[in-house]
Order: sequence, then structure tokens, then C-alpha cells
Amino acid sequence: QVQLVESGGGLVQPGGSLRLSCAASGFTFSTYAMYWYRQAPGKERELVAAIASAGGNTNYADSVKGRFTISRDNAKNTVYLQMNSLKPEDTAVYYCRVVVTSSYWGRGTQVTVSS
Repeated sequence: QVQLVESGGGLVQPGGSLRLSCAASGFTFSTYAMYWYRQAPGKERELVAAIASAGGNTNYADSVKGRFTISRDNAKNTVYLQMNSLKPEDTAVYYCRVVVTSSYWGRGTQVTVSS
């Protein structure tokens, strides 16, 4: 079965960096686009970044452009989200997602940006 497991979240000061990972299994990872979403308290879940199956095409929410980088390692079945220049408004639970006939989500990893 499809499984997505996020890791790498934590508490970081404003201006700091974190690297999130999402380990995937149960499907042919290299043939599917992958997505990072986030959900802040009291807000709807929003798309943060997306990456095509081969990794060549990426897209970002305007709020993270220039600060976040999505990447993937198809040999390791893992997608990453490098987050730099973090702001308090980046505080959220971050989820990865894949659509393989159905939509699958991981359980999320908490990112808290606070001094």
C-alpha cells in the first residue's frame, strides 16, 4: 500500500533553515509528481511546492518562492523540501502528497518558526 512518511520538522528561529524529507513506498515513485502542502492552525491546507516525476519541473506558492526548494531522489524514493529564511508565518504542519489513482497523504511534520 502507498505510504508517505514525513520527517525533519522542528522548532527554528526566524531566518533559520530546515530540510523536510518524505519517504515514499508502495508505488513506482519515479513515475509520479510529488507535492508538499502545509496547514497552519485555523487555516486551510495549501499547496507549497510541486515537482514533476523526473524532477525537471517545479512550482511554488508565491509566499515561498525564492526561499523554499523542492527536490527528489528517485533512487531513494524520497522528496525533500529545503526551507530557508524561515518566517513565523511558515509555522504549520507540512504534508507530502501523491496521487496514485487516489490521493495519498502522509501524517505530517510540525514546523514551528519562533524566537
